[in-house]
Amino acid sequence: MPIFLTLALAILVMVVLLRRRFPIGPAILAAGLFIWLCEDRTLDSLLEAARTTVTSPRSWDLLGALYFVICLEIELRKSKTLAGMVGYVLKIIPSKKVAMAAMPAFLGLLPSIGGARFSAPIVAEIAQGEDIGKNRLAGINFWFRHIFEFASPIIPGMILACAIVQVSVADLIVHLLWASVLSFALGWTFLMTGFKTHRSAGSHAQKEGTLADFCLATVPVACVFALMVVAKTGAAVSMGLVVLAMVPVLKFAGRGVPVREIFLGACEKRLFRDVGCILLFIGLLHSTGVLADTVAALEQSALPTPAVIAAIAFVVGMLTGMSQGHVAIVMPMVAAISPGNLDLAGLALVFGVGGQMLTPTHVCLMVTIDYFKSDFFKTLAPCIMAEALLLGAFGLVSYLTWA
Repeated sequence: MPIFLTLALAILVMVVLLRRRFPIGPAILAAGLFIWLCEDRTLDSLLEAARTTVTSPRSWDLLGALYFVICLEIELRKSKTLAGMVGYVLKIIPSKKVAMAAMPAFLGLLPSIGGARFSAPIVAEIAQGEDIGKNRLAGINFWFRHIFEFASPIIPGMILACAIVQVSVADLIVHLLWASVLSFALGWTFLMTGFKTHRSAGSHAQKEGTLADFCLATVPVACVFALMVVAKTGAAVSMGLVVLAMVPVLKFAGRGVPVREIFLGACEKRLFRDVGCILLFIGLLHSTGVLADTVAALEQSALPTPAVIAAIAFVVGMLTGMSQGHVAIVMPMVAAISPGNLDLAGLALVFGVGGQMLTPTHVCLMVTIDYFKSDFFKTLAPCIMAEALLLGAFGLVSYLTWA
């Protein structure tokens, strides 16, 4: 069966299951098993995918980071620090709409896998008392968290891409900065219009927000940032150290949270099941050779080189749902074709992120939907429209200004 027909049918399987209210993780895994049945059907590849998933350090780093992100959220929420921090932010930024967009965007600068799970309760807290649907809130949290994907010097995908293509991070950021500005504008157009919010802070907890609340909530984020970026510590270890350190800090501040509630409350079985299914799906793409076959088929296309690179980046971004995935596969091609080419590197990165933003394999999308209990399709619909315009605009500008 042609590889693109296999992928199209697998996506159809996934969509049908999601429409029938299947959990996201099992629906994605079902699509992966469909691909395995069509393209391989050997027990060896199935076992190889399982072995790779279980033994990969990245899998455990992802699961550990996600677990400790939830632990930190519980610490801050149950200690009333989260509500106080939101209240303080709303004193500085009276507009709730601006605050709802700014907070996930700010936290998106932190290269934490699944970090949308940390910004989600902040968005929910800001929206408290407002008539805003859960699908819209989920879309706001997901979209604005990723507007700096091609304009932040600490995003792992950006760093890896520049190292492979041999361009400076600063040069690539300058080249792509306008895309982040456009991303914010499109997100505002499709997600922040059509509803009104009250100007006042709203809840009693929000009104009493102080600078101490803000510091207690943001210092842990800054510490994780320092551990990951400066000390080069893994995401799970960084988050774990910060969570442990916050236990005595909160107790000293008179806001202690029972340790049992923190570490047992973070055991969200459904969430970790879905993440495990996504990781196994990616393992199946590699073990069955589908990912390699997809790239090879696109490389043999008669399309112009930039179009082929953009298509490969987009497809791989959709299949893997992570920036390191499409960067690791596509950027070596860019380096081989034209090392140091900002235009080609930028095209690959933007279209890779575009694919990553439109797929249920993206962990941030999955954890956001899980938190808000929103509908997958209704959450993603405005993001699809915004991303289509972003990619269309970037493609047109690239065509008109190609060096």
